[in-house]
Amino acid sequence: VQLQASGGGSVETGDSLMLSCAASGRTGPWLTPYTLTWFRQPPGRERERVAHITADGTTLYSDSVKGRFTISRDNAAKMLYLKMNRLKPEDTGVYYCAAKRFPEALTYDYWGQGTLVTVSS
Repeated sequence: VQLQASGGGSVETGDSLMLSCAASGRTGPWLTPYTLTWFRQPPGRERERVAHITADGTTLYSDSVKGRFTISRDNAAKMLYLKMNRLKPEDTGVYYCAAKRFPEALTYDYWGQGTLVTVSS
């Protein structure tokens, strides 16, 4: 199983980006029951959770991105997305997608390799 994150880039304050995470390695809609999460790691700081979406579509956002970012998923296509609007310099970091089968689990089963987002002022 592999998660492949993409869509990062260098943008200016106020711009938008769409991150994608493609899941592969199994046939069929195997991703459907998984909780999917976007994390980010700003330069010199700890990794932090940005947003997650559960199997039933419930979403949760960190306070720093609420109202600006939207997480979504396409189970049939085995894709996870993060639409980021009104980007700020503090959104700069490496963004990772992750998946876990059980919402209550403390660790994630699969991680993507990360995609870099740089927001300049």
